[in-house]
Amino acid sequence: MFFPIKKNLQIGLGLVNSITEQEFKAIMAHEFGHFSQKSMKVGSYVYNVNQVIFNMLYDNESFDKMIQKWANISGYFSIFVIIAVKIIMGIQWVLKKMYDFININYLALSREMEFHADEVAANVAGFVPLKESLLRMDLADHSYNSVINFYENKLSENLKSENIYKEQNFVLNFLAQESELSFKNDLPIVSPLDLNKFNKSKLIIKDQWASHPSIAERISNLERINIVKENSNEKSANSLFIRIEELQENLTKKMFSFVENSDKLSIMKIEDFKTEFNNTYEKNTFNKVYNGYYDNKNPNYFDLNDFVKLSPNQNVEMFFNKEKIDMIYDFIALENDKNTLLNIENKVFSLKTFDYDGQKFKAKDTISLLPKIEKEKEILNIEISKNDIEIYSFFYELAKTKGIESELKSKYDAFFKNDKEHTLRMELYFNLLNATEFFSNVTPFEQIKSNLNSLEGWEMELKKEITIILENQLYKSELTESIKENFENYLKENWVYFANNQYIDNELQILFKSINDYGYLISRGYFLIKKDLLNFQSELLY
Repeated sequence: MFFPIKKNLQIGLGLVNSITEQEFKAIMAHEFGHFSQKSMKVGSYVYNVNQVIFNMLYDNESFDKMIQKWANISGYFSIFVIIAVKIIMGIQWVLKKMYDFININYLALSREMEFHADEVAANVAGFVPLKESLLRMDLADHSYNSVINFYENKLSENLKSENIYKEQNFVLNFLAQESELSFKNDLPIVSPLDLNKFNKSKLIIKDQWASHPSIAERISNLERINIVKENSNEKSANSLFIRIEELQENLTKKMFSFVENSDKLSIMKIEDFKTEFNNTYEKNTFNKVYNGYYDNKNPNYFDLNDFVKLSPNQNVEMFFNKEKIDMIYDFIALENDKNTLLNIENKVFSLKTFDYDGQKFKAKDTISLLPKIEKEKEILNIEISKNDIEIYSFFYELAKTKGIESELKSKYDAFFKNDKEHTLRMELYFNLLNATEFFSNVTPFEQIKSNLNSLEGWEMELKKEITIILENQLYKSELTESIKENFENYLKENWVYFANNQYIDNELQILFKSINDYGYLISRGYFLIKKDLLNFQSELLY
């Protein structure tokens, strides 16, 4: 707090792998801009103040016990203890307000420090390189994590990567091509429109607890500065490092060194990775003919025996054009806005004002906005349902020309039936999560026994559902040996989880894994039925 400390800056090779030299220069200038800020010292003081306030508010168990002992000595003592406790509660209320005041002001300073560091970067490297790297960052991060997740699933097959950064580069370009992004200097260019094209929210809330400004705010600030540097170096930032491939491979080895028996893992060839990643992607996405229409929505329910017939000669693109996609994301935005406003109404979010559709409102005005949003949702949902019915009618007439219209109808029937059942399954899943929450908290022994009795009913339902899953062909490809073995282990006994006043950890692990795997499989099963329907539809076009 009182003496200068050494500052360290760590650079990830995943970042280096997805930027140009000039962008690297801008990012370094941004970070060194922070080093030059004397206000960075404020963070140490705020951290220590937070520790003090936290300890005074919550880390006071010994003090509570002492107060309780004094109160039990005599009735006279208890009167003074009650008075003292009321005074302490008043002091704690003041401390909570102080915590809010200190941190809100510090976070506002932190956001200004980000703008200042961005301005330093713009003066050194120009505003465009920093802007382009900021816009690409989410895609680069997603690509890196996709590779990590891929190999997490491959460990059971004793496979590892030789160089995850080469694979990150492949995934970055693959996803960019799938999203139809443009390229510059062998890197995808993400525009502000690409970043926010599915964000249709009309609600604007200034997050006073954010440590960083939003990407949109930072880009707006950079464009206002508008400092352009000529003769920038657009080569990959990897070229700045000596023997970069060797460094990447060494870091990859280090990552896998934390895996048990990592020396026995085989290297997966880059070509095999590309093939399998592409297959996995295809397996988990819908046909491009739908243009993302079904990515975040399911077919709305309607009567399959009552629809207006359309000619199969119409252009399929009319059902999945930009106007129809916008309807979906407008509806999602309205639903999200409604939920946020309900949270404001219920004081989950503490704020005084917010902007909606270009107008400023006070927090107390949320109740007047909710009916309007609900009405907009209702109108939009009618339009979406109308389009869904027309989609079915179009594909039904196509199927009729091939004599397989009854098969299309049965697939829609199966989907609608599963849709209703899925709602009930998800209710069971969330009830199980709520019923097992007490395992994570300190709970009196008698309460534990009572909770376990309540859990027993939910477990009977879970075991029925697991038995159905094990016998259903739909889940056959998704039931790994690990999941199947744990399910069978769970079904064969009535586990007790608690004995001799302590939890039985190995039995709890069986329960938790069964609940988590059940949640995964019901969601996966829903997706597979939906994909089967949509694949059948799209194949009618050829």
